[in-house]
Amino acid sequence: MTTDTRIAGVPQARLATIAAREAEVYAAARPRTRAALDRGQGAYLGGVPMHWMTDWPMPFPMLVTQARGARLTDLDGNRVEDFCLGDTGSMFGHSPAPVARAIRAQAGRGLTYMLPTETALDAGDLLTRVFGDFRWQIATTATDANRFALRVARAVTGRPKVLVFNGCYHGTVDDAMVELRDGRTAPRRGLVGQVEDLTLVAACAEFNDLASVEAALAQGDIAAILTEPVMTNSCMVLPQPGFLEGLRDLATRHGALLIIDETHTISSGLGGYARVHGLDPDILVVGKCVAGGVPTAVWGLRAPVAQAFARYNDTRAPGHSGMGTTLSANPMQFACLKATLGEVMTPANYARMERGAARLQAGLARAIAAHGAPWHVVRVGARVEFICAPGPLSNGTQAAAAHMPAVEAVLHTMLLNRGVLIAPFHNMMLVSPVTTRAQIDRLIAAFDAALTDLFA
Repeated sequence: MTTDTRIAGVPQARLATIAAREAEVYAAARPRTRAALDRGQGAYLGGVPMHWMTDWPMPFPMLVTQARGARLTDLDGNRVEDFCLGDTGSMFGHSPAPVARAIRAQAGRGLTYMLPTETALDAGDLLTRVFGDFRWQIATTATDANRFALRVARAVTGRPKVLVFNGCYHGTVDDAMVELRDGRTAPRRGLVGQVEDLTLVAACAEFNDLASVEAALAQGDIAAILTEPVMTNSCMVLPQPGFLEGLRDLATRHGALLIIDETHTISSGLGGYARVHGLDPDILVVGKCVAGGVPTAVWGLRAPVAQAFARYNDTRAPGHSGMGTTLSANPMQFACLKATLGEVMTPANYARMERGAARLQAGLARAIAAHGAPWHVVRVGARVEFICAPGPLSNGTQAAAAHMPAVEAVLHTMLLNRGVLIAPFHNMMLVSPVTTRAQIDRLIAAFDAALTDLFA
């Protein structure tokens, strides 16, 4: 008698057979890529320029030769519809024309000189128009922006800890690298070289659980709540009605600041989730695509926080602040910020993205229903995810349990072999302003074909 072991509804034996077949198909289509990797990847630690590139579930990395619009071409000439879009870094498409023009123009005027430009003033005005009334600073990555925002929060409150949510991700900020383990805050198990006790500077609660947030704030040592308005760096978790408003109220009552990290939820619409839904953060962080793909992040303080920070600075001895890097706020960033905010990040483009993402969500949901898969689809603006478990999900613990790496890895390669690329992390797909209906329909058809194979 045999046991029919299933993962996310898929027979395990069938999954193994399909995985082996799809790996062979992928490799057969990329002989030049394989040969190039064999020649050249020995110079890099782990064989890739950035270690998380090994997180892609494909048998070996693609080598991209061109990215245009919402399509990639690899070294072997394979053309792939790109729904990963640099994990949001190229959410508006690869090299939007206004950004490419800005890069060419600024390249002739210099790349960095540690002094502002008139374009920086224009970009500041656009940041306020798009995201709201904040006092802005420029960073190179959202990790840096979050790190600097936390320094300000601690400075103005005099408190040591940040409250984050179980399963969150805010870049490689040490303070946010905690999780709930047996109901207690603990360092994340994947951390490398961690020697400090992170529980001295961070506390962890469950998303959508205001009672756990209030219990943490009641200790009186929380400087700030740092959160995405939607949990995205896990299987996506939407906020329940009243949760985000409850965070705002609790932060105010307990003397903590509310930091909203919009690095992924900028997909929600013009101005991000906070602007679209009328939230009122004390500090706003945006990264990834804010400058059209050029490494840039912004962080902004509401006027009262900026004033409190100025008073703090008046009492501080001169010296190193722990904030800022030499290449941040360079003129190339401002040129691309201005082009993106003024010409790319427009209501019309967001409307196109919203329509395309709704079409994608509906098509994926139809395929899931047709095959009786115990899965669901979730969307925030232009961002769509299919989750290989029933939903909706309420918190990070549920999101971790819904993650099905074995199924997701096989499905990722199946889609890629059918000409479609999705993000390697939690099945994320983005629809850009230049993504066509034909590309969306190709993804839906490839997904349906893959499910036919998996659930046959």
